[in-house]
Amino acid sequence: MPASLLDGKALAQQIREELAGDVARVRDETGIVPGLTVVLVGNNPASQVYVRNKQNACQAAGMIGKLLRLPAETGQGDLLTTIDRLNDDPAVHGILVQLPLPGGIDDRAVIERIDPLKDVDGFHPVNAGLLSQGVPRFVPCTPLGIRELLVQANVETRGAHAVVLGRSQIVGKPMALLLLQKGPGGDATVTVCHTGTTDSASIARQADILIVAMGRPESVTANWIKPGAVVIDVGIHKRNDGTLCGDVDFPGVAAVASKITPVPGGVGPMTVAMLLRNTLQAARLAVRARSIHSA
Repeated sequence: MPASLLDGKALAQQIREELAGDVARVRDETGIVPGLTVVLVGNNPASQVYVRNKQNACQAAGMIGKLLRLPAETGQGDLLTTIDRLNDDPAVHGILVQLPLPGGIDDRAVIERIDPLKDVDGFHPVNAGLLSQGVPRFVPCTPLGIRELLVQANVETRGAHAVVLGRSQIVGKPMALLLLQKGPGGDATVTVCHTGTTDSASIARQADILIVAMGRPESVTANWIKPGAVVIDVGIHKRNDGTLCGDVDFPGVAAVASKITPVPGGVGPMTVAMLLRNTLQAARLAVRARSIHSA
């Protein structure tokens, strides 16, 4: 029996509708409209598409979504000065610098310059540290969206063996840490495979839940999958014919797995929904801080 689809597009739409109601309540109760500013350096075509999607999602949820375009020749010093200005702007609750950045700019220095209370991407070392200690504040949006998918699909993570293929700061590492957290969507036994792992396929075959974030198109095939496993495909690639695929060979894997995310329409929409959720949380933190200072 073929795997059932984990429909991230439908769940993300539901979450976005709920967030719109929450945003309206915050606005009515406090006068504050959650605001996200996305900084785009250069003209990377894929980045422009991602940024436009985020901006449209913000506006649809009743948030202020601004795009700050900087030329490709922008130097690191000018970019850091821009971030300082956004850190000081009380109308900006979330700051997202779209990656990748042009050559010559140190991604890490840029991420570390963002106020941790406005780091809605969850990449700042302070927020990464809070996640590792089991007290997360802002969690990277893709892993957060994956956990939401698992919880809403009633996938049992407690006691399950979860294997994460990939150890990036954006997906792999925070995904592993989320699966280790106590509570819904956590309490799993986690293995992380990476480029130094010997025979990742044999480890993947042990997984009850397999998270694939390798960055290699259609490289995970049916013989990597334990029958009945839940498979989450984080990758997205364009084939020569213009169609999209993930890191997983979908037809073959879907014949073995019990549940699987499609590409597109699986993880991607959930990432955007979690960005909105993080931005709303940042606005609420700002309201709380303002109340404390004015008390």
